[in-house]
Amino acid sequence: MISDTAIWTVILLLGLGTYLIRFSFLGLFGGKTLPPWALRHLKYIGVAVFPAIVTPLLLWPAATGGTTDPARLVAAAAAFLVGMRLSVAWALVAGMGTLYLMHYLIG
Repeated sequence: MISDTAIWTVILLLGLGTYLIRFSFLGLFGGKTLPPWALRHLKYIGVAVFPAIVTPLLLWPAATGGTTDPARLVAAAAAFLVGMRLSVAWALVAGMGTLYLMHYLIG
């Protein structure tokens, strides 16, 4: 087992690291206007992060023991198609609705 001192040291160091990372953007650049090239790159962060979060849950879901589930693939396709035409909120609704429908139909 890990000692209480080691655990609290790790927690405090991780908290300090997180604070410094956030402060580097909010504290140092909060009152300044970023250059256009930086703003252009920041615009794509959400587009890059969302697939990185969803892909492991789609291909290796813990709910199925790590095997790919056809219901999740169909729901992801529905969310993608709706997201291309409408908005992220509607994509989430379509994906969740399709997933529940597929689980109801497949069993």
